[in-house]
Amino acid sequence: MAGYLEQYGVADARRSRVIRWIVISAAAAGVAALLLYFTLRTLPATRQVGVFLDDLKRHDYQAAYRDWGCARGCPDYAFASFLRDWGPRSDFADAAGARIRKSRFCNTGVIVTLQPPKGEKVALWYQRSSGTLGFAPWPVCAQHIPAPTAAPAP
Repeated sequence: MAGYLEQYGVADARRSRVIRWIVISAAAAGVAALLLYFTLRTLPATRQVGVFLDDLKRHDYQAAYRDWGCARGCPDYAFASFLRDWGPRSDFADAAGARIRKSRFCNTGVIVTLQPPKGEKVALWYQRSSGTLGFAPWPVCAQHIPAPTAAPAP
């Protein structure tokens, strides 16, 4: 009778170890997936801004203008205005010293903040649907803050 109760509870202990291992693995995979999502969701925007800065470093302003989203020209942002903002006489004349400081994910795009070698930070808007750049219309992605409206005429 020595071996009768020897294996009693061994299967239950093995099953509980397997279940514990599966639960811990699933939780770790979920945490890793969330970390990857929050880390990589702004990657296309930072890559596009990196390409834009590389074009500015090479002084290829036509390519930088295309990166801006003006491949066929922009009626609201002429190339002369673009050169005034990003050309050789702007704060980004030495684009090699420009750095991406932060990126913020929004519903329809990403706000990427650039720090030029001289001057103030510039917030750029990356439109996710078209992959184009522009100036950010607001410094943060606060969708709950209403846009300012014109005062009614008296």
